[in-house]
Amino acid sequence: MSLVMKFIGGLVGLFVIIFALGFVLPSGVHVERDTIINAPPAAVFPWVSDFERWEAWSPWAAKDPDAVMQIAGSGLGQTMTWQSDNPEVGSGSQTVVELLEDRLLKTHLEFGDRGRADATIRRQPQADKTLITWSLDTDMRDGVPALQQPISTYMGFFMDAMMGPEYEAGLQQLQAIVEESNKA
Repeated sequence: MSLVMKFIGGLVGLFVIIFALGFVLPSGVHVERDTIINAPPAAVFPWVSDFERWEAWSPWAAKDPDAVMQIAGSGLGQTMTWQSDNPEVGSGSQTVVELLEDRLLKTHLEFGDRGRADATIRRQPQADKTLITWSLDTDMRDGVPALQQPISTYMGFFMDAMMGPEYEAGLQQLQAIVEESNKA
């Protein structure tokens, strides 16, 4: 067997091993960012508990102002669907699954064949301020077609680097809006 054939066989074998590892490596991902807002939780709550107000601070709304968004309901069970040609925004839906006034918002996100996730926004009072923590939890293989699961698993290793800055930008925008509206 020639050296070239051995090399090609080695590359194919390496590819198969890397691909197979994608099925067994950990696929759970947690991304979390926080900030302190100079306002009480009651001033923050309306901005995070109602999808109608998310457009003002969501980093993805800023990326594609032409995205089509539809919001149905209010409070627990409120749903937002969006559709965008911008691949950084994509299409999907988000539903409020838990809502504790002034403290907690949990949502479930569906991205079609791109997977599912759960997001949480926690608000904790700190004197006259609010510590707000935005997190995302997902299984990178959940809801993804079988042959794409290894790729999704490897993408999970980069989720914090990809999503973290988005969450930071959203929290900074939320902070600016809440603090400005709280001055009035």
